[in-house]
Amino acid sequence: MDRKDSLKLQRLYELYEQPMYRIAFAVLRSSGLAEDAVSDAFVRIIKKLDRIGEADSPKTKSYIIKVIKSTSISIYRKHKQFYIHELPINEETMQLPDPAENVEEKVLTEDTEEMLSGVSDTDRKIIMLRCSSGLSWKEVAGKMSLTESGVRKRFERARKKIIETKGEKRYGNQ
Repeated sequence: MDRKDSLKLQRLYELYEQPMYRIAFAVLRSSGLAEDAVSDAFVRIIKKLDRIGEADSPKTKSYIIKVIKSTSISIYRKHKQFYIHELPINEETMQLPDPAENVEEKVLTEDTEEMLSGVSDTDRKIIMLRCSSGLSWKEVAGKMSLTESGVRKRFERARKKIIETKGEKRYGNQ
């Protein structure tokens, strides 16, 4: 990508990123999926960058709207499939934890819960699936009905938040 294309892309991002997010959110009703849709749309836009005229032209605006709408709808359809298939409830899923569990495991769980107290439920699930269950990014994305890039981004943001919170507790800046 040459400098001219880079500047054009930067201008497109400055003008359209927020409106694209709002359109994607209106379709998907999820901030994480809306962010993914905007990212995916910009990947599509980059591929056609040489065919795009001035960033603020009505033709460009129309094209950007079509791209974000179609990208959002594609993501919606892809994630809709995850909600169609329900997991069967059987004896294994209804099994209660053993009351004679190891005390060390309980301490670890309490420490983990304290550490994760500052992150959202979705981010907590992502962290637990990735770290405790050892699932791949793709497997976590499938279980959470998110894109792989969205899962990675949420994991990274949660990790930074945990590190910041841990530093505040350690140094007394609560």
